[in-house]
Amino acid sequence: MTSPLHAVVMAAGEGRRLRPLTERWPKPILPIDGKPVIVTLLRELADAGIGAATIVTGHLAELVEELVGDGSALGIAVAYARQPEPLGSADAVRRALAAGASAPVLVAAADTVFRRGAVSRVSGEWLESGLAAGLGVRRGGGEGKTPVRVENGRVLEIGGERGELTAAPLWFFAAEMLPRLDDLPGPPFELAAAFREEAGPGIDILALDVGPTRDLTRPEDVVVENFPYLWRSG
Repeated sequence: MTSPLHAVVMAAGEGRRLRPLTERWPKPILPIDGKPVIVTLLRELADAGIGAATIVTGHLAELVEELVGDGSALGIAVAYARQPEPLGSADAVRRALAAGASAPVLVAAADTVFRRGAVSRVSGEWLESGLAAGLGVRRGGGEGKTPVRVENGRVLEIGGERGELTAAPLWFFAAEMLPRLDDLPGPPFELAAAFREEAGPGIDILALDVGPTRDLTRPEDVVVENFPYLWRSG
């Protein structure tokens, strides 16, 4: 089934916590299960029926662009936008829109692997809801993850006190949300700030349970996520 969504894939980060690996390779091309994370994500987007993605590159951009190319090998048409400085996720989306992306938009970080089929499932849930925005949520999420308070399937608070749920790097919004990306505090200019102002009574942001996710945060995670037999034996 073809989806009306255009994907914006954020792949510009420096991956500082993964140094020294990311001094040579950008985080999105590092592997989980032996496959570059960005390749796994793009295949999931294609499986969700999304036909086009704009990848926002920055740090070691040429390596990402060389690996992915035009996306034809992955079943999705890929264009690129450059983010020369780490100015935040909202800035990345604005650059993608300026390069030709259009709403409704799915925004994903190129450093997270979702359970197979999760992106397709929650994309359908959001589109069916008719709401202006949606946010992926998960249980736990680990170091540095943003807490989210959810009630009756709606996001009530982003940030705040830590609870069971945290934000996953998967955002959905319709055209009516695009003006919210302007006049944000920063830099950096973050999607969380735009959504945080909307969350609350009377404002509907659909909470989308993406299930468990996998990420590379520190160099040892590359071993854990690719050579589990070495990790167990150690």
